[in-house]
Amino acid sequence: MMHIEYSKCVRAGWIAVQLVTILSVARGQNAMVVLPSDQAPEIIKKAANIVPSPRQFRWQELELTAFFHFGINTFTDREWGDGKEDLSLFDPKHLDVRQWIRIAKEAGIRQVILTAKHHDGFCLWPSKYTDHTIAHTPYKGGHGDIVKEFADACREYGMGMGIYLSPWDRNSPAYGDSAKYNELFLHWLTELLTNYGRVDEVWFDGANGEGPNGKKQVYAFQSWYHLIRKLQPQAVIAIMGPDVRWVGTESGQGRLTEWSVLPINAREQESVASNSQKDQTFVPLGDLTDQDLGSRKQLMQARGLIWYPAETDVSIRPGWFYHAREDSRVRSPANLLDLYFSSVGRNSVLLLNIPPDRDGLISGADMRSLKGWRKDMVATFGVNFARGAAVRGGLGIRWAKDEQDRVETGTGAMADGNKDTYWTTAGKDTTATVEIGLKKTTTFDVLALQEEIRVGQRIESFALDARVRGEWKEIASGTTVGYKRLVRFSPVTTDAVRLRILSSRLNPTVAELGLYKLSE
Repeated sequence: MMHIEYSKCVRAGWIAVQLVTILSVARGQNAMVVLPSDQAPEIIKKAANIVPSPRQFRWQELELTAFFHFGINTFTDREWGDGKEDLSLFDPKHLDVRQWIRIAKEAGIRQVILTAKHHDGFCLWPSKYTDHTIAHTPYKGGHGDIVKEFADACREYGMGMGIYLSPWDRNSPAYGDSAKYNELFLHWLTELLTNYGRVDEVWFDGANGEGPNGKKQVYAFQSWYHLIRKLQPQAVIAIMGPDVRWVGTESGQGRLTEWSVLPINAREQESVASNSQKDQTFVPLGDLTDQDLGSRKQLMQARGLIWYPAETDVSIRPGWFYHAREDSRVRSPANLLDLYFSSVGRNSVLLLNIPPDRDGLISGADMRSLKGWRKDMVATFGVNFARGAAVRGGLGIRWAKDEQDRVETGTGAMADGNKDTYWTTAGKDTTATVEIGLKKTTTFDVLALQEEIRVGQRIESFALDARVRGEWKEIASGTTVGYKRLVRFSPVTTDAVRLRILSSRLNPTVAELGLYKLSE
């Protein structure tokens, strides 16, 4: 399901607005209990030390991922199927999954997700547990398996592989009989997670409706999570899952202030504290579509804290499945570049939907837009004018898993092009002013900042000044940074800039600082 659908589900009452899906996470570095005795300084310090799990960090570094919505809806020209479609319609004559993956990779995308089963219940693999599958279509005489073709192509091109499996099923007679359907869903998950090699992301939405028996299905998310952790422990579980959350909009616009550390309520705090090595159950506080999720004010209400980063999903077209009538409404390269700034550039990962057409190919209109976008990305971010700059103030650290293995480096760590080194302040300073001397006078109009999130997300506000005719002039500012923050401003020409960290929850870190010029 796409989030336009998610919004409809919420309005229809299928999902609580507060997104009360239960999260199961390992207490440790990426989750902490807030004790009743903790005062504000202790709570803020704990929040500043929450870090991503290895699977979350790998996912965050991807930056760009893609959705391929493809199925029976492609051939019925619908967005939502009812599970009663004539499967003889499904016959992509020229299907080439390798083309999908190649085009995605050429666009700079590093992980892709296939709609293995949408709400209509049609499976793109020959499942043993339903007849509503590709095995009952004309495609390859009933011997096709598009999930296998997808997995093989991902391996060939070195692409991360993700699977979308809709919890809602408008075809299955078991849907609405919660126990029976949840067991069926586990069988589907097992097929997908054992027959096709490594899976890097499992994507659920919260679409939910009544079954043939008139009863609303109750999903066994906890059992599903447990199975995924067992069969594919490296996979992030997204949206209705414990690793990645929806940013709350389908516009491609992330929040201007995006915290990856969120407050939660420990359902049984004593149990959490006494079973620190076990998976614990948490409920996020409030509505995850709100603009303020992780401010100091929100943290003061917490009984626990968790690393829960945002994914921003959006389609390259108005719809999520391919419709020929939308060929003239594909997003332009300039718009896609804007999406990068407003998603990845606001501490999120961009999930861009690129729907294959009825021939089983990415259309020419989509390809041209993606190629133009990649050209603009390379032209803009190909040269960092701050690379190798002289940095005055603070100290440099080389990141290591164990604190005792961390060593100091030069203060230029924020501009050395190495994400494993970072700049920070000495002592307990939570503010700083850092002068950065460029190698030569340069014109630029983009600032890129990255924190070393493996030690936490800490920066609350910052500003950038340029030295113009001997005086400092503020040219950019922002709030949170996180994995990446991008700010555009009017072009400025200078040989020196000054970064001011105005507020931070603990010693601020800067893994990378970049100064770029937008492509003309």
